[in-house]
Amino acid sequence: MTRRPSEIVVDLLLIAVAAVWGASFLAAKDLAAEVGVAPAVALRFLVAAAALGVVCAARRERMPRGRGLAIAALLGCSQAAVIGLETWGVHLTSATNAGLLISLALVFTPVLESIAARSWLPRSYFVAAVAAVVGVFLLVSGGGLRMPTVGDALVIAAAVVRAVHVTASARLTRGRSDSSLAVVLVQLTVCAVASSAVAGGDLPLAVGRLSASGWIDVLFLGLMCSVFAFVVQLWAVRRTSATRASILMGTEPVWALAVGVAVGGEAVGAPGLVGAALIVAASYAGQAIERRHRRALAAAPPAASPTAGVAAGAETARR
Repeated sequence: MTRRPSEIVVDLLLIAVAAVWGASFLAAKDLAAEVGVAPAVALRFLVAAAALGVVCAARRERMPRGRGLAIAALLGCSQAAVIGLETWGVHLTSATNAGLLISLALVFTPVLESIAARSWLPRSYFVAAVAAVVGVFLLVSGGGLRMPTVGDALVIAAAVVRAVHVTASARLTRGRSDSSLAVVLVQLTVCAVASSAVAGGDLPLAVGRLSASGWIDVLFLGLMCSVFAFVVQLWAVRRTSATRASILMGTEPVWALAVGVAVGGEAVGAPGLVGAALIVAASYAGQAIERRHRRALAAAPPAASPTAGVAAGAETARR
């Protein structure tokens, strides 16, 4: 079946998010090493909130109110948890490992979305998901298997929270008329306030000793990895499923691998290269399976599928 142009645009933008997030781990590791974890997270969100605030003011975006404001604030808390766990994790492990382990969110997300939608995905999808996990372990193992470090465990926890965040974003914001930019601004403001409170007095000290390369990392993390990525993620999950979004963003470890090798000088052996190829193949296969399953549910008559009405309504909302 021919893909609609709108679907292709959504896919390309989600892949772009995966690319900048893949590069974010090395930038976050360098920034955390320079100023500390809490100030690094705070600086990232302060820059992101300020930049998006200017954009929203120029566009005269209407801020969400009532239930919309509560949803945006809640999603801001979950997003802050994801980035906080990621940054602590990458500080204690390699940038490549962090970028690879976070892709486990693609396994957790379809389970959560299936439970929420009361419509389980076909077994073939989970075969693809398991293949992607095998690819991750091949990448992480490098030259041989080893026990995960504390940093690895923190990144895995971030993957769990990310799956919850992506699923909640899709379920709670779909069908609402709130501006995506305004919703993301609320999220970033919540993240900035929370992370600044955690950083405390270390934040102004960090600003005073930040180097030129450190400011580049801050701007990259704040503008590209936060403003651009969060806006695109929220915009995209309103037009597709959380599972499909997670699959496309599941290419993030491949980008992390490329940046880690090309920029960070990290070595990757043959198992890692095989794992990268396996993740890409499994992601494309899983995307096709999920799309066919969603369209089949939308086309099924109500008598044939108790969830068809829900699926059809979700498909209409995505379009």
